[in-house]
Amino acid sequence: MKYFKNILETIGNTPLIKLNKIVKSINADVYVKVESFNPGNSVKDRMALKMIEDAEKENKLLPGGTIVEGTSGNTGMGLALAAIVKGYKLICVSNDKQSKEKFDVLRAMGAKVIVCPTNVEASDPRSYYSVSRRISEETENSWYVNQYDNPSNSIAHYESTGPEIWKQTDGKIDHFVVGVGTGGTISGVGKFLKEKKPNIKIWGIDTYGSVFKKYHETGIFDEKEIYPYSTEGIGEDILPKNVDFSVIDHFEKVTDKDAALYTRKLAREEGIFAGNSCGAAIAGVIQLKNNFKENEVVVALLHDSGSRYIGKIYNDEWMKEKGFI
Repeated sequence: MKYFKNILETIGNTPLIKLNKIVKSINADVYVKVESFNPGNSVKDRMALKMIEDAEKENKLLPGGTIVEGTSGNTGMGLALAAIVKGYKLICVSNDKQSKEKFDVLRAMGAKVIVCPTNVEASDPRSYYSVSRRISEETENSWYVNQYDNPSNSIAHYESTGPEIWKQTDGKIDHFVVGVGTGGTISGVGKFLKEKKPNIKIWGIDTYGSVFKKYHETGIFDEKEIYPYSTEGIGEDILPKNVDFSVIDHFEKVTDKDAALYTRKLAREEGIFAGNSCGAAIAGVIQLKNNFKENEVVVALLHDSGSRYIGKIYNDEWMKEKGFI
């Protein structure tokens, strides 16, 4: 019999798929690493499990304990899977910008979900950063994950995602493109790939309303760059410790509208039912096309599944309200 002992053993080894119609204007060959094939339907399964296992080894997470985390949804789902298998309670703190589907799925998997306002500063006691920290301090036998600053986040991608991409491309990869939120994926994968091939280009996809691009180019944390945006899962109003700016060659900003439209195009032109930040990544690839040469290999990472955005990106009324269609 060939089987997995539990759902956590199915994390990783996601497929690399060639894009065709949507990138016909690009000379290079473009492939996508489709992370929705993970059991929690996102790339975050990898680091969620790694962070929990490392916390167990360090005795930060004890038997029967409660896991507390601020999450836009996907990390929460990865934590929920591990919590179920390993016997932990889970409290997820999020903000009201995220899709209803994410909260519904988390609750279906047994997590307690607390929703905070989006349009407050990170230091505000109402922000999901502040609330998650406070809950962890007030909850007995709890562990605060802190994916933004937890080094196990980027280590997970250095140990799994990076090597998978290197192996799948037979080392022929020339460009890696990925949306940046906590910074774990781009930093872990980027570090691994640059060690293997120093001249590889690592491209981070940012959004308008986020501080990453200007900080990377000038070293200035400009609060004027911070304002509300609708794209989920990428961009930040803080500088997470997991963002290793030294491995990132360039940040490319993508509008909310282009992120949404390319998310839909992925489904209709390639049959890949992907999430909001995935559309941003592909829009970024299109914007960066003049940096790619003929026969070069470009790999973009698609973070999650479209199932979490049914009421938004895939809903015509929502798209019309936003002025996207």
